[in-house]
Amino acid sequence: MQANALRYMSGFGGHFETEAVEGALPKGRNSPQKPAFGLYAEQLSGSAFTAPRHENRRSWLYRMRPTADHRPFTRYDGAPLFAPGTVKEPLAPNRLRWNPPADLPADTDFVDGMVTMLANRDPSDLEGVAVHLYRASKSMSRRVFVDADGELLIIPQQGVLHLLTEFGRLEVAPGSVALVPRGVKFRVEVDGESRGYVAENHGLPFRLPDLGPIGSNGLANARDFEIPVAWFDDRDEPTEVIQKSLGSLWTTTLDHSPLDVVAWHGNYAPWRYDLAHFNTIGTVSFDHPDPSIFTVLTSPSNVHGRANADFVIFPPRWMVAEDTFRPPWFHRNAMSEAMGLIHGAYDAKADGFSPGGLSLHNLMSGHGPDVESWHKASEAELTPAKIDNTLAFMVETCWPYRPTQFALDRAQHDYDEAWAGFPKAKLP
Repeated sequence: MQANALRYMSGFGGHFETEAVEGALPKGRNSPQKPAFGLYAEQLSGSAFTAPRHENRRSWLYRMRPTADHRPFTRYDGAPLFAPGTVKEPLAPNRLRWNPPADLPADTDFVDGMVTMLANRDPSDLEGVAVHLYRASKSMSRRVFVDADGELLIIPQQGVLHLLTEFGRLEVAPGSVALVPRGVKFRVEVDGESRGYVAENHGLPFRLPDLGPIGSNGLANARDFEIPVAWFDDRDEPTEVIQKSLGSLWTTTLDHSPLDVVAWHGNYAPWRYDLAHFNTIGTVSFDHPDPSIFTVLTSPSNVHGRANADFVIFPPRWMVAEDTFRPPWFHRNAMSEAMGLIHGAYDAKADGFSPGGLSLHNLMSGHGPDVESWHKASEAELTPAKIDNTLAFMVETCWPYRPTQFALDRAQHDYDEAWAGFPKAKLP
């Protein structure tokens, strides 16, 4: 295994080039007749060949063996709670919330510890998103994972993850997120008990949202995204490849590690992002903007202005608005919201929503602050105040979510009581 230091390049969507061995990256052409050192040139495309240049995502990899060298896949049954399908019977339009599940698979690695909670659309539609939880207490040994159904946005809540990918290595701690593009092989190493969330995006790749009237600065800045430098895993030993394809898991075994890319160039690569770098925007007068102002990443749908998936965060921030109900107001909307909590408390809920937990408000379901949070915010003295020691996120989508049976069986039975006991308005 190469022992080069963990290093990164910065930028989102730019063109990068990197080599772990000097001279491995060809100059002036992508697929020379004889690449250096007997390497194999291979293009990995994350978009159609004819996509507009500014949306075209692809990278050229120079690897020790071609990806095409593998034996037939067979069904993988080692992760029965990962992509099992959602409930088929009619789903009541109830709001749902979960405590951090105490019975996630134990003594497993990242793949076998993955549990699907919510999903929408069939992956073959090339639209939709799924939300998973993971629990990993051991590193992936002699095995890698690859998702052909979508890209994976990994959101740690507890424990540091070490992602070893075809493109290089990423270290991801709570408070940061990482993205592994569709079709990229990787394995996960852990230092101990690790938990978190994964948003699996089956649609257009996540991108930075347009800023519109905000202007050229604000929200997530492209320069703060970190891309790994080339690194390779030179191992001639049996390595299992687990692939997610068309909603099912499959396995085959190679006689070598497929993380053998010695050099690469392009704009289709894994990255990590420290959420503390998000430049939060808010009002300095009255009322407050829609939650879309907290969007870190967006995956557009085929309807302009309607997202297939948005990744939104609610980080520490100052609240200064005058004569304003400052927490999220009561609302119903045409998007479906799956929310998680990385640490701290969420300002619209007094209790019942813990780090590692999850909630679901499907489209047009009424939601907002509970009674205690409403009383507190309605009666607060409106001086400038900072919401601190908190980090919540939302995976919002235009498609209604359906829970898995695992999720439905573990939902809080009394969640609707959060909105019980509001006093009736008194008219003159």
